[in-house]
Amino acid sequence: MIRVPAIRGLIDRRILVNFRVAPDALRGVLPPPFRPKLVRGAGIAGVCLIRLTEIRPALLPRWLGLRSENAAHRVAVEWDSREGAREGVYIPRRDTSSRFNVAVGGRLFPGEHHPAVFTVSESQGQLAVALRSRDGLTHLSVEARVAPSLAPGSVFRTVEEASEFFEAGSLGYSATSRAGVYDGLELRSLAWSVEPLEVTRVESSFFSDRSVFPAGAVEFDCALLMRRIPHEWHAHPSLQGDC
Repeated sequence: MIRVPAIRGLIDRRILVNFRVAPDALRGVLPPPFRPKLVRGAGIAGVCLIRLTEIRPALLPRWLGLRSENAAHRVAVEWDSREGAREGVYIPRRDTSSRFNVAVGGRLFPGEHHPAVFTVSESQGQLAVALRSRDGLTHLSVEARVAPSLAPGSVFRTVEEASEFFEAGSLGYSATSRAGVYDGLELRSLAWSVEPLEVTRVESSFFSDRSVFPAGAVEFDCALLMRRIPHEWHAHPSLQGDC
């Protein structure tokens, strides 16, 4: 386990862009010991686009904190442990605007990060976030606006149901350069509030990759917005693929 103190900060803005994915397609993406967590027969995957501010060890003052734009591709999962069934998210890829995150991720702090360029526009309830990784492997673009309800056809029946589902996925395990080893990191939100978003445009190189997801295996489901959420990050022991 990477032993680090609790990291505290503010989620200035977090967009969760969510897709319904055929379970069989997800099983081809997920390594052991993970299996898809299903909602009414559908797997749930997506991208978390999060701007973090005031990030610092919990004992330090806020003015020493760092700021960054980040993206995590994620899949809602379950797995079995010695303590019983667990749930959280599997993260095949993390991207960041922060050189610091790239330098310490997977070394001094859980989660290997790839450097990326982010373009962000926000005004009067309108949001647009795009990223392009410097290695050319990942690009993403989403445009959305605050809405009164979830997208029509969402697998979630209410905003409250969607909120509870994603709040339960606070523990994430990230792919690493070490085969079969996954870094553990828990997001503890000290407050929790979501708003639905209407997505007017979304493009993802990951979810549109037909070598990974066959045609028809992925459908947009819904998007949620979180703003000004105090939080902490806590490291967890790495997970071995053969557990």
